[in-house]
Amino acid sequence: MMDFFSYLSGDYKPLSFDTRTILVMNSKGGSGKTTLATNLASYYATKKFPVVLADFDPQGSSMAWLEARPEERPPIRGLAAWRDGLRVPKPTRVAILDVPSGLHHRQLAKVLAHAHTVVIPVLPSPIDIRAAGDFIDELLQTHEHAGLRSKLALVANRARENTHAYQHLEAFLSGLTLPFIATLREHSNYLTAADRGIGLFEMAPSAVATDLEQWQPLVRWLHSKRSLPIGS
Repeated sequence: MMDFFSYLSGDYKPLSFDTRTILVMNSKGGSGKTTLATNLASYYATKKFPVVLADFDPQGSSMAWLEARPEERPPIRGLAAWRDGLRVPKPTRVAILDVPSGLHHRQLAKVLAHAHTVVIPVLPSPIDIRAAGDFIDELLQTHEHAGLRSKLALVANRARENTHAYQHLEAFLSGLTLPFIATLREHSNYLTAADRGIGLFEMAPSAVATDLEQWQPLVRWLHSKRSLPIGS
């Protein structure tokens, strides 16, 4: 067995692009990466895709969500990738990668090499916005210097749209070169889903109608060629 940072420091082979890979990341903890990753896994599972949720964070939050998941729900294969590395079984159509905060330089490049698509959730607070600005600068530099092809996009997470904090975040994200894809609200539906080991797409539509509507721009983007490397 190995820990996550030992895994990143060793030799590796990028994940085959035969499997669609979506990486959820941010350098700052508490940005809602796991919430985004588990709901993405749930979405693809409900569409009957063979899906893997790979948890690179030693805290194991995604794996804890899977442990709570009822057996009758659409299957999602879990991988404790921080411990065992990334060995995706066949056939897997979609792999969702949930990685820890604090990655930089070579570690960041090695994680990015696994992904078709990178989704970056950002919270509406001054601390998170400043941290996101620094991280995105480093991410773009790393992406360019390593010659990587993955497509990157931004999501405003846990937002309250009628607040000054959200307006500040919206202006910040809209001013970046990366596409700003969706705004997801802060709501107890996310806590309910996390507690039950399910995603919003598995809850009663009447209870999550607003949330599902907010997810549609992200879902459409993920299904478009704009979210895929050229030639993949």
